[in-house]
Amino acid sequence: MRYSEQELQDMLAEMLRHPENEVVEFKEARTNFHFNSIGEYFSALSNEANLRNLSAGWLIFGVNNSRRVIGTAFRDKEASLQGLKKEIRDHTNQKLTFSEIYVISVNGFRVVMFEIPPAIRGIPTTWNDMAYARADESLCPLPINKQDTIRHQIGYDWSKEIVDGASMSDLDQDAVQMARRLFIQHESRRGKDPAMLEKLTDEALLNKAGILLGGKVTRTALLLLGDEYAKNYFDGFIPRITWTLYNADGSTKTYEHFDMPFLLAVDEVYKHIRNVKYRYIAGQQTLFPEEVDQYDPALVKELLHNCIAHQDYTRRGRINVEEYEDYLVFINEGSFIPETIENALQPGYKPPYYRNMFLSNAMTNLYMIDANAIGIPTVFEIQRKKFFPLPTYDLSDPNRVKVTVYGKILDPNYTRLLNHEQSLNIQTVFLLDKVQKRQEISMEDAQKLRQAGLIEGKYPHIFVSFSIAEVVGKKPEYIRNRGLEDSKIKMFILETLEKCGPLKLDELLEYVDDMLPQIYAPEKRRRKLSNLLQSLKKEGKVECVGHTFAAKWRALSKK
Repeated sequence: MRYSEQELQDMLAEMLRHPENEVVEFKEARTNFHFNSIGEYFSALSNEANLRNLSAGWLIFGVNNSRRVIGTAFRDKEASLQGLKKEIRDHTNQKLTFSEIYVISVNGFRVVMFEIPPAIRGIPTTWNDMAYARADESLCPLPINKQDTIRHQIGYDWSKEIVDGASMSDLDQDAVQMARRLFIQHESRRGKDPAMLEKLTDEALLNKAGILLGGKVTRTALLLLGDEYAKNYFDGFIPRITWTLYNADGSTKTYEHFDMPFLLAVDEVYKHIRNVKYRYIAGQQTLFPEEVDQYDPALVKELLHNCIAHQDYTRRGRINVEEYEDYLVFINEGSFIPETIENALQPGYKPPYYRNMFLSNAMTNLYMIDANAIGIPTVFEIQRKKFFPLPTYDLSDPNRVKVTVYGKILDPNYTRLLNHEQSLNIQTVFLLDKVQKRQEISMEDAQKLRQAGLIEGKYPHIFVSFSIAEVVGKKPEYIRNRGLEDSKIKMFILETLEKCGPLKLDELLEYVDDMLPQIYAPEKRRRKLSNLLQSLKKEGKVECVGHTFAAKWRALSKK
């Protein structure tokens, strides 16, 4: 969650009233502060926040040793200040960085407040491969006993904790009955006698389903089955799914909150999504279009259930479903456990740990998620079979996962390519999807695609290959991307200068711009033209008259 200005003012005032401790560090940093020292404090405060089960540690610039606010000019340009997030991420394990960087004004003085996330359970936060801690007000290497305490947390499971005071009466009866049906169905397919399961009480059956623990209500039970008042057990934090519908200009049109029980909330969220029919021609063999739902119900279900299963509830955030005109965005709190999509797409991939093991097991028993960690490959295959763009995973924030699902075709070339080459493996499709979205891929991956005849162009400006473009009837678009051959452009330049010259470079560009590779940015097309003119000059066919901005090019008379 992002704090408001008033909340930050109140928090700072409270911190200043108490002695500096292991999770709060004040620094003057009048004009600057050593980058490596920031990283060391990041590691120490992150580890100490973890050990104290707190949601954050705080590094605060603009306060002196006497606890007096004096202000700071540290990175007073907002872009430079926020750029510190990436700089820190590049030197920590698990790619951790600041949850937020806040700038507030206290009596006219600028104060910078760095919110530092706790170390991931079981994994001490390191800076340049060294883990730090606090000893009173000093920095020190993380002691062995603290390292062991964090590493032994790997068995900790927030979702398994028993909720004091909660009972079966706090569960929604409709959700309980649905859980009964789903669990009996699950066990019947495993060869269990459904008649015997039907005879069990709700409490006994939910025990077997891994929702209750020894007859006691767990956080998992409240999340999946809790009634509308169960939120009172979460100490002011409400587990929630929020659906928001946006207008074309990005403004909010309407929204709706969906609280527990999550077992029933997922269907309610899906009902709010405008899932219209989408028509498109996938291949070149027919003029009759395909007609599909913009968003496959199984895909929406899979992503929503994954958000519930993998949400880091200790961050006290909510799950967000954002609906735009032709795409959906799913956002949940917590680091991306596979670290990269490439890892998750590897055959037989198993995550190194589960954030909410108890919850995940319960959801598996209710057919909400798959036990074999194939959620991401599943949603990729759903989109691939429709020849749609693959979901895009934005992992730029190490404490949040954002997934965009497209409900339309982005590039007809890509769609027709998938239709024509249906034997491509998912890793190759993933790379081609990045190409169509103009996302960078490695030179090595580009070379593999080129050898397979799937792309052309000069790296990194690559696009669908000519051979495929011919198949799908997109040769004009290919030519537009690639541009004409240099010899043909040079002939046109000469003809233009003979008839219209002398011309400045930018004037000439207006004549030939359409012939240059449109995949290039405007400035790069300008440099391309300049290079062609220099080539013509060496050939003795043109000359440049004048200097700098007044310089003009003209054709030399033919001898």
